Amino acid sequence: MVSLPHPSVLHAAVSAPCLCCRKGKDQFDNLEKHTQWGIDVLEKYIKFVKERTEIELSYAKQLRNLSKKYQPKKNSKEEEEYRYTSTRAFLATLNEMNDYAGQHEVISENMTSLITAELTRYVQELKQERKSHFHDGRKAQQHIETCWKQLEASKRRFERDCKEADRAQQYFEKMDADINVTKADVEKARQQAQLRHQMAEDSKAEYSSTLQKFNSEQHEHYYTHIPNIFQKIQEMEERRILRIGESMKTFAEVDRQVIPIIGKCLDEITKAAESVDHKNDSQMVIEAFKSGFEPPGDVDFEDFTQPMKRTVSESSLSNSRGDGKSEPKFGSKSKGKLWPFIKKNKLSLKLGAGPEDFSNLPPEQRRKKLQQKVDELNRDIQKEMDSRDALTKMKDVYIKNPQMGDAASVDQRLAELGQNIEKLRLEVQKFEGWLAEVEGRLLARTEQPRRQSGVYEAQNPSGVNSCAQDRESPDGSYTEEQSQETEMKVPATDFDDEFDDEEPLPTIGTCKALYTFEGQNEGTISVAEGEMLYVIEEDKGDGWTRIRRNEDEEGYVPTSYVEVYLDKNAKGAMTYI
Repeated sequence: MVSLPHPSVLHAAVSAPCLCCRKGKDQFDNLEKHTQWGIDVLEKYIKFVKERTEIELSYAKQLRNLSKKYQPKKNSKEEEEYRYTSTRAFLATLNEMNDYAGQHEVISENMTSLITAELTRYVQELKQERKSHFHDGRKAQQHIETCWKQLEASKRRFERDCKEADRAQQYFEKMDADINVTKADVEKARQQAQLRHQMAEDSKAEYSSTLQKFNSEQHEHYYTHIPNIFQKIQEMEERRILRIGESMKTFAEVDRQVIPIIGKCLDEITKAAESVDHKNDSQMVIEAFKSGFEPPGDVDFEDFTQPMKRTVSESSLSNSRGDGKSEPKFGSKSKGKLWPFIKKNKLSLKLGAGPEDFSNLPPEQRRKKLQQKVDELNRDIQKEMDSRDALTKMKDVYIKNPQMGDAASVDQRLAELGQNIEKLRLEVQKFEGWLAEVEGRLLARTEQPRRQSGVYEAQNPSGVNSCAQDRESPDGSYTEEQSQETEMKVPATDFDDEFDDEEPLPTIGTCKALYTFEGQNEGTISVAEGEMLYVIEEDKGDGWTRIRRNEDEEGYVPTSYVEVYLDKNAKGAMTYI
């Protein structure tokens, strides 16, 4: 008889692996949750960096828009304002802020390429690797569970066969002891018991083999497969942690790389600020608005307690008419009615276009404008000459290589350029002539001694080249031509005849013409530089002085064009320059 182990012993032998399988499965679940959390952390960091790059781009865009907003507009008055050191420093600040914005764009680009893009690609790879490792782990777990099920089935079959063999043995012994049972029945029971024992032996052998196989698989599972999978998961997780650490380091390095350039931008702003020169800016303002005129002399005291010759004003002229006084004619009726048309002439001159020679400006300002015009024309000439030279070379190439083009096709353009250059040169000569004239007068006035006496000087009408462009209108502004506005024609009336019968205005002093003035407007009189004339009415604040050459010629001239010497009753001299 074969002795079989009790089934309870076998159950105890195979119950322990089941518990290990459950624990292994629990660990896989924990690892799966942890690694998924690690990927979530990585994706969260990617999102953080992405939002940082968007902030950097938005900040850079706002800085560029701010810099552009305050940049001077081309061909505008703002460009002239940037000749001062303070405004140039501000312009330099705007340019540096533009470069500063560029560095923030660099930060955004580098973070996008070095961190966001790299980590996004790494996360995809990490997900695939994690999926592969846990797939292998689940496959190994399923395999060991399958082996365990096979072992359990073999064990239950062995247990069942052992019980069947035990019952068959007991039945055989019972039949063998019973004397009433036939020998054939006993033999049949004995054969049945032997068969059951043989089946139990086969089940035992199968169970033993299955158990050995399971133990081998279990050992391989817990000491080889699972440790390898866990090792790979650990290495994967460590690489993830290392990668996020390196990305954080790159995050700082990207900022650190642009710090020197940003520092240089700030240094340039500081340098621009230090270049601000208040003295230089003040001097530039002085040079820009310097008129070239000298201030008038002291106003003389008029003693009304003593009889004196007074200038006839509009009110005194009206009083003289009321008294029935008459003034002799001076050549024509228009001479007696000069004063009523002064305001009309002022209006017409104001409405006229600005003169080409800038004679509406003070001498110093006029000189600067003329110099700028000459420089501008010279630049235009140079551009035209460069274009002509380029076309000439093109024509030579066409002549040498007719297949490249027709040489005659550029002749018309060359002729136009030649005409343009000739016109520009004539313009340059014209403006240089005006410039030389203004510079000569400024130099002469600088060298001319200031005289403050009331001595009458001999009349010296020197023949100086007259210039129709150096004239001043009654409102104190200069003009080149007579106003183009239509002047009102006032018909002669009895009111005009009253002036014809009045006596000539008395002489209150003399004056010397500092410049040539051609009086083409009604009420004015032409004078030559250096000419001596009589003063019959002082400047009343409108910039005009009334003078007389002889009994038939009198009129108004710009006060700034003459040097006035009042007689002895006027208490000294007053000079207008």
